[in-house]
Amino acid sequence: MSIAYWIVAGVSAFAFFGSGMMKLASSREKLLANKNMGWAADFTAPQIKLIGLAEVLGAAGLILPHALSIAEGLSKAAAVGLFLIMAGAVNHHRKRKEPIIPPLVLGILALVTLFLK
Repeated sequence: MSIAYWIVAGVSAFAFFGSGMMKLASSREKLLANKNMGWAADFTAPQIKLIGLAEVLGAAGLILPHALSIAEGLSKAAAVGLFLIMAGAVNHHRKRKEPIIPPLVLGILALVTLFLK
């Protein structure tokens, strides 16, 4: 496994884990109170929790299969899943006329891990 993979996957996993845990640990109302979380108004509380869970599991999927040398193909599936989540986030933010750079960068980072070994 290359150093480049570990750097990109580590940064991506850190960001996705933090973002996902915030969505899992915070109520919808608390997210709505944050000015950067206006998108939460378009989703129900269970949908937000599901997005958070997907991000946390995706973060684990980027790291654990390679770290444990078990089913390393799962990291590719996690990367594709995280990319798709971020593609949806970019589209949603675009429609709301919100900044798309953060989800775009995270989606690209997730995609890059597919090509690094």
